Amino acid sequence: MSTGSGQETGEVTGTRDKDYNLIWFTEQCLSNALRLESYVQDADRDGDSELADLFRKAQSESRKGAEQGKQLLRSRLSG
Repeated sequence: MSTGSGQETGEVTGTRDKDYNLIWFTEQCLSNALRLESYVQDADRDGDSELADLFRKAQSESRKGAEQGKQLLRSRLSG
């Protein structure tokens, strides 16, 4: 997480950039999976199965990213 002219290395947040980035990535994947659920429902309601399938695939990838992020967080927090 670059902050302009200097690098925040944990002095302000208490969390190193790489750890913060991993937490952010995991949260974004989870948020994206949740948002895509409403997009799937919208496409289904409008009878657009092609679009619904696209959103389902994207949602599946977001879930995978979230799971990978959670696993890595777990291993780093317990280690």
